[in-house]
Amino acid sequence: MATSSLLSLKPTLCPPLFTSLSPPIFSPNLSPISPSLPRKNIPKLPSYSSYENSNYNSPETECPVPLDQQPVNEYQSLSTSQPYSWASGDLAEFSSRVFGTGLSFALFVGLPVSWYGSAGIGLDPVKRVVGAVAAGVFVATFVVVRMYLGWAYVGNRLLSATVEYEETGWYDGQIWVKTPEVLARDRLLGSFSVKPVLSRLKNTLVGLGLSLFMCIILFVNTEGSPKETYVSSDQAGGRAVRGVYSEESARSFEPEAFCGESGISPSLAK
Repeated sequence: MATSSLLSLKPTLCPPLFTSLSPPIFSPNLSPISPSLPRKNIPKLPSYSSYENSNYNSPETECPVPLDQQPVNEYQSLSTSQPYSWASGDLAEFSSRVFGTGLSFALFVGLPVSWYGSAGIGLDPVKRVVGAVAAGVFVATFVVVRMYLGWAYVGNRLLSATVEYEETGWYDGQIWVKTPEVLARDRLLGSFSVKPVLSRLKNTLVGLGLSLFMCIILFVNTEGSPKETYVSSDQAGGRAVRGVYSEESARSFEPEAFCGESGISPSLAK
């Protein structure tokens, strides 16, 4: 009886102790299948090429000064133009170009003018050559002065904390205060690139000035060969020549001065 009652009992199922740990199933578009979870828009990260090709804001992006009036652009334009680029090049090249300019003017302009022109008539050949050399030195000095003025202008604009510029014309001048980044860059460029050029030009001007002064001293102190200014009475042909003494002319004009000498009649003396 007891055994029949035990056999009639049905086994009961026990609940699972652990839930399933399997991951959820995702669709190919990387969104969960469950409709209860909303899909979010994930922002797309920029690639490396976009950073590489993007335009970063330079220190002069907010600069209101036109490009052709910015000091750094003026420096670049000056350093590539003629004859201003001579001063920023090699010292030997700069000296040879200045010397060649003066020599060319002295040979092709100064010497022909002083030798065949009206200014060289009656001058000694030494004076003519000295005058031609002085003309060449003067032209070389003029070229160096022009270079110095251009470099000094750009140097002052680079070292200054403000920039004066024109927006559209000559009557709307403005002043822009440089930012710390632009001021540091411009002063670095002016101190290490412009000041050495100005020092070279100053030394060149001193040498050319001394050379021009020596040419003037030589031109003034050089004496030509003395010319014969005496004209005899025979060469004068019996005529009274201005600045030349003739005894016959004196006897004819002032006979009383020669009354005591022989050959003068008393009637002529009266």
